[in-house]
Amino acid sequence: MTVTQLLLLAIIGLMAGVFSGTFGVGGAIIVIPSLVFFLGLSQHQAQGTSLAFMIPPVTLMAALNYSKNGYVNWKFAIVLAIMFVVGTYFGSMLSVSIPEKILKKMFGGLLLLVALKIIFSK
Repeated sequence: MTVTQLLLLAIIGLMAGVFSGTFGVGGAIIVIPSLVFFLGLSQHQAQGTSLAFMIPPVTLMAALNYSKNGYVNWKFAIVLAIMFVVGTYFGSMLSVSIPEKILKKMFGGLLLLVALKIIFSK
């Protein structure tokens, strides 16, 4: 790992954390495109790397801050967490079987749909 790569990773990680804590968005929205465009990882590598560091203690800090202010529905969160684990298992099996070119387009399409929904919702 070069110094430049280390600095880029530090900036990407910090920005993903700030965006995640501020907006509640998954860090993957920042991390995956950044790893692909700035560090040259393949789409598969970027997605795998993003999932590898998104362990519960990372998000726990933000969740605790939201919880202290009464903004966490723990019953919903528990159900979502259980199903998220199941979904990520099957989703990762699907992802590694999709050619990178198609996976990249699918990811970009998802980001575009989310952006349009947010921009045009009332």
